[in-house]
Amino acid sequence: MVAAFALAQRELVRFLRQRSRVIGALVTPVVFWALIGTGVGDSFRSPGAEASYSNYFFPGAILMIVLFTAIFSTVSVIEDRRDGFLQGVLVSAVPRWQIALGKILGGAALASLQAFLFLLLAPLAGVSLSWQALPILLGSIVLGSVGLTALGLCLAWPMSSTQGFHVMMNLLLMPMWFLSGALFPLRDSMFAPMKYLMLANPMTYALATFRHATHFGDQALRATLPPLGVSIGVMLVFTLVMIALSSVQVRKHGRT
Repeated sequence: MVAAFALAQRELVRFLRQRSRVIGALVTPVVFWALIGTGVGDSFRSPGAEASYSNYFFPGAILMIVLFTAIFSTVSVIEDRRDGFLQGVLVSAVPRWQIALGKILGGAALASLQAFLFLLLAPLAGVSLSWQALPILLGSIVLGSVGLTALGLCLAWPMSSTQGFHVMMNLLLMPMWFLSGALFPLRDSMFAPMKYLMLANPMTYALATFRHATHFGDQALRATLPPLGVSIGVMLVFTLVMIALSSVQVRKHGRT
């Protein structure tokens, strides 16, 4: 496991040395949350009791951080191949699964840490995190970060262009985020194809887990969400499948 942890540490060090990435990663979700939350304002009717839109949108901002940070962290695979570092790792005696695990742990750590920092703004959104719900929220953030980083690794590994990767990721990530319920709730009365797409989207269940934890005392809102046990189960299956696929991708399609 030494090689895996070394690769994960390298991802963290690289991120911290790039100040623009640090500032952008921390400020962007705050700006989105502030602008969207205040912009929609009173025009939104929460399915919960008396939640404001900033309060309702707070878990969606957490999902945005986890989703975009985790997947975009895997662009380092393309950069490492271009710089020659990845070729050196691939021809070494390091098992391929450790290479995949190191990349996944590094990206997941970045996404989780940024989401944890964003949680410090919870009081500004009127979100009160209880001691019972906090372990659920932190654990689901880590689980989602691991699964999404593994998804990003599966997609980044065969690519040779960072521009192509960014185009494909924006094409994939924005619909995944919009169809998670981050901006609007899943309702029985909504357009049927939209409803089925939301139910088939793994991010719907990740967001539901976040919202169960951030609105632990709002039974009216929680009643509109997929059950907590089902949401955690879907996240766990998604994460395990993505880890397995990324390991297979690295092992069978390693390029030097």
